[in-house]
Amino acid sequence: MALGTNHQTKTTGDKFIPEIWSDEVVATYKSNLIAANLIKKLNFRGKKGDSVHIPKPGRGSANAKAASTQVVLNTDTATEVVVAIDQHWEYSVLIEDIVETQALASMRQFYTDDAGYALARKVDSLLLQLGRGVNGGDGTAGYTGAYSGADGTTAYTGTAGALTDAAIRRTIQRLDDNDVPMDGRFLIVPPSSRNTLMCIARYTEQAFVGEAGSANTIRNGEVGNVYGVPVFVTSNADTATDGDRIALLGHKDFAVLAEQQAVRTQTQYKQEWLGNLFTADTIFGVKELRDGSAIALAVPA
Repeated sequence: MALGTNHQTKTTGDKFIPEIWSDEVVATYKSNLIAANLIKKLNFRGKKGDSVHIPKPGRGSANAKAASTQVVLNTDTATEVVVAIDQHWEYSVLIEDIVETQALASMRQFYTDDAGYALARKVDSLLLQLGRGVNGGDGTAGYTGAYSGADGTTAYTGTAGALTDAAIRRTIQRLDDNDVPMDGRFLIVPPSSRNTLMCIARYTEQAFVGEAGSANTIRNGEVGNVYGVPVFVTSNADTATDGDRIALLGHKDFAVLAEQQAVRTQTQYKQEWLGNLFTADTIFGVKELRDGSAIALAVPA
């Protein structure tokens, strides 16, 4: 149905100036990201296309130099990872004039906070679900590539175990065996595993958690450090088919987030509804990048 020539004015939309909404939404969005802050990011903003091609070269080798002979050349036919920019998520709310007239100013703050939280939660969810394909997994919620959190050795087949010190150490070794760099590693756990970690001496000892008031910046969701790996807790941790939750120990190169459109906000006065339509949205793509750079551990919910 045509909207005619009924235009929004600065007066009717005074409390919905886009710049104000945008600043508040983006601030909340950034403050609620966990997984997205830990993995590789590609800025694809303002560029055309529906996919990003990332070269994936193989590792070279060092060779002994023999006297009076030429050097040994490393050769490699690089593969590529294609990241489809196929995720477009939005948060919208229509605030009728009577509500705007009678409501407290804090109402706007609620919706901007809620929009940022909802979009951040969706981005993190899709990134964490990439754990379904690590370690040769088939990409389903069955987590065929995961191990039990009880020991980090038993393949997960629907029976999870509470996270143990042994499982963490075994999983760290798996990354070491795959030549995954120490710098950039992380351990993301659900709330149930944080509760378990509080009973593990290696986690609660000051030497592992870090001294209070240290100069290190605590990132979103970071709750400590174990064996040199920062630990993050999120209620957004993925859920396996059998209802178990998934802890993910990995490196920033295990996945990539390609952002084509950062979170934006738009407002429009809708005269046929006598209200302001507010929408926040973002466009991006996610993809597993290096399969051996993350391990999934199944733990009880």
